[in-house]
Amino acid sequence: MFTGLIEATGQVEAMSASATGGRLRVQTPFAADLQPGDSVAVNGVCLTAVEVDRDGFAADVAPVTLGVTALGDLVPGRRVNLERAVRADTRIGGHFVLGHIDATGRIVELRQDGEAWRLVVAMPESMAALVIPKGSIAIDGISLTVAAIDGLQVVAQIIPFTFAHTTLAAAAAGDRVNLEFDVLGKYVLRAMDVRGVNAASCLPGL
Repeated sequence: MFTGLIEATGQVEAMSASATGGRLRVQTPFAADLQPGDSVAVNGVCLTAVEVDRDGFAADVAPVTLGVTALGDLVPGRRVNLERAVRADTRIGGHFVLGHIDATGRIVELRQDGEAWRLVVAMPESMAALVIPKGSIAIDGISLTVAAIDGLQVVAQIIPFTFAHTTLAAAAAGDRVNLEFDVLGKYVLRAMDVRGVNAASCLPGL
């Protein structure tokens, strides 16, 4: 379980990917606080640190994870968002993030808007019912509030702190990003599906 509040960015040291899976190694300043077996969200993807040293950690990436996420796009030198699993004895900011990516999207626009930045991400049509205005979404592991929905595009406002302390500062239009939608919405839609209720008939604009 995560919150979507990025603790640090790390740098990809190595990434190997094939049809049988992959291995990712990330350099990070908080490696000293990790133990083998710990969960770490890398760009929003929950991975297990299988090897840890003072400079970073390595994680195995399952074939299904490579197929659903944008981890396969990572190359050495690329920076990634990192968050360790949330502790039960701490405040929970952001929102509940599982680290289980629902789909990938692409950045349509990222531009400065006053003191903030405007981020527009295109999402798959199959995910449209899982996002609502003022709701929560995790984009590359970053907990964001949906400012608006424009067709199949999600609009979010990025405050300066988030822009400076995540990988968004190096992002650009066309980049593929990991998307995780609010888990509460997924449970609601599943319950409706089991009961044969059409979600599109209940949500305006869908």
